[in-house]
Amino acid sequence: MARRLVDQSKEIFNKNLIRVSSKNMRIATFNLESLDLEPKAKVPIDLRIEMLRPQLLRLNCDILCLQEVNGQKLTGCVNRQLVALDMLLENTPYSTYYRISTGDKSGEGVSDIHNLVILSQFPIVEHKEIFHEFLKPQKVKLSWPANKAQIIKWDRPILHAKIKLENDQYLHVFNVHFRAPLATPIVGQKLSPFVWKSVSGWAEGYYLAELKRSGQALELRLALEGLLLQNNQQQIIVCGDFNAEDHDAALKIVIASEEDTGNGALANHVFTLLDRSISVDRRYSILHHARPQMVDHILVNRSMLSYFKDIEVHNETLADELLAFSKIDRPPDSFHAPVVAEFTSFN
Repeated sequence: MARRLVDQSKEIFNKNLIRVSSKNMRIATFNLESLDLEPKAKVPIDLRIEMLRPQLLRLNCDILCLQEVNGQKLTGCVNRQLVALDMLLENTPYSTYYRISTGDKSGEGVSDIHNLVILSQFPIVEHKEIFHEFLKPQKVKLSWPANKAQIIKWDRPILHAKIKLENDQYLHVFNVHFRAPLATPIVGQKLSPFVWKSVSGWAEGYYLAELKRSGQALELRLALEGLLLQNNQQQIIVCGDFNAEDHDAALKIVIASEEDTGNGALANHVFTLLDRSISVDRRYSILHHARPQMVDHILVNRSMLSYFKDIEVHNETLADELLAFSKIDRPPDSFHAPVVAEFTSFN
């Protein structure tokens, strides 16, 4: 028995040596801020490429999750394509990566705005969109107009990819973009795009926005639970723009900490927010009126956490998104910082 334990210990030790010495894997998330072409885009695509392409190259990642990638129509084509993205990725390693994206209602093209995209140097063997798969659209009775019901749907789907790695293991990647904490428009309660007619109208709009954001988080959590109940040793990573900080309800739903569930037996279902390992003074992916906020995140389950090595947020050139709109003529950069995490090999 003792000899067998020694042999097993040597085997584990050797595996760890192989893992540490093997090539690491880098996974990143980046909100491109409505990547599009003129005339719809206010900033020429060439200028945006000058700003964004160096950021993508610096990430040097194997898997890249992108948000806010708009679709364009080509002459003679019925469906929209990711033309602006193709131009951005041209002459970069990402142009040869496997690629999936969210689509339009026809299933033949992409949406006009805010598509989610996953790029991977490893084969994507399965993928799907998750949009009200676990939660049906909710009917909510509003005060404005009086007693009129409104159907509440998510603004965007969740994109799920199953990726086959070089060692015949599989990685599940979820790309998300949750609703921003900005009040949803209410009929008859807006004087202009940014001016409300009444406090009660604004309050109801803000409530609906929170309902959407928390609802998306719950649908994501239910999708994750489906995978974990099949096999809680699977490698799972969730990336994206959550429009939420770690104390907000949306992230608490996704994380499902033991302190919240009160059940230690559910510890293997907890997702870890990797940016908590970044020093507080560097932990922000947007600046809003001089307030640093971390709203772009990478989370992993316990099995994936064992391979985690490091995380970076590239926020050195980040401008204040609120002040920039008033001070900068057509800012070409994204007001979100890319986030990249590094993992040791899965050997």
